[in-house]
Amino acid sequence: MERKDISIVFMGTPEFAVASLSKIVESGFGVSAVVTVPDKPAGRGLKPRMSPVKEYALALGLPVLQPEKLRDQDFLDTLNAFGANLYVVVAFRKLPAEVWSVPELGTFNLHASLLPHYRGAAPINHAIINGENMSGVTTFFIDEGIDTGSMILRREVSIGPDETAGELHDRLMTTGAELVAETIAAIASGTLQTARQPASEQLLRTAPRIFREDCIIQWNKTAQEVHNFVRGLSPYPGAGSTLITGGGERDVKILRTKRIGKRASSDPGKIHTENKQLFAECGDEMLEILDLQPAGKKTMTAAEFLRGMREPLIRFKG
Repeated sequence: MERKDISIVFMGTPEFAVASLSKIVESGFGVSAVVTVPDKPAGRGLKPRMSPVKEYALALGLPVLQPEKLRDQDFLDTLNAFGANLYVVVAFRKLPAEVWSVPELGTFNLHASLLPHYRGAAPINHAIINGENMSGVTTFFIDEGIDTGSMILRREVSIGPDETAGELHDRLMTTGAELVAETIAAIASGTLQTARQPASEQLLRTAPRIFREDCIIQWNKTAQEVHNFVRGLSPYPGAGSTLITGGGERDVKILRTKRIGKRASSDPGKIHTENKQLFAECGDEMLEILDLQPAGKKTMTAAEFLRGMREPLIRFKG
């Protein structure tokens, strides 16, 4: 099949997906329409805000569909009328069979992990929290499950020892866009080869959605575990803790830390300050806190935070 025979409907929402849509267009593939979420109220005035994908699509003059429900018959009729033979999904929603089963060449998704590991909503976060030194991106054909379909292409990306989820996100966004274009080219040329994922999830590492209650630091864990936890949740949603001071308690998010290799005194959460530096004890070693965000305030360095403190720091809860 020649490239000109490919007609694509692209589905996505955040900036992560914009990179893939841009790469598809730059590669010369035809995009018939774009599907994204409805505009949502945001900001103080609660004015409707478009998704990054919608903003990019409108700038290119592409038709945009924003269904409230993916099984809505009017949406399905409009979608089918475009006659696309390939759907490409990047950071969107779980699709019903009424959508993903329609195109002749299938529907494929870009996932930010090396499948079959880290299926789920938060693969980047969980990979770093678990201390992985390797991540990557995978394209796969969508089926009835969640990230379970036949794999098409995979690309490995190493994880730095101090790299945050936000930093890895940006690198995977670029690598993933390239992989999306390669996947479409393979489909167009008829050279596609797929690999089935294992049916059993017993030995697989997973990536479930992260909720607020999952983001509390446990200072009795090792310094390496806390360091991984902090960078795996940075910059969003942020690893949280309650700071106990001489004047009371205040909630903070810890966004960047550094291992210093100094033994702790077996009092997890205890705070030490020295030369405008902030340290906290973990279960085995001290950990330097580099960046943090007090509740209701902007992100700041430890030195900036310490300059603004008027009461002694005692410890972190937990």
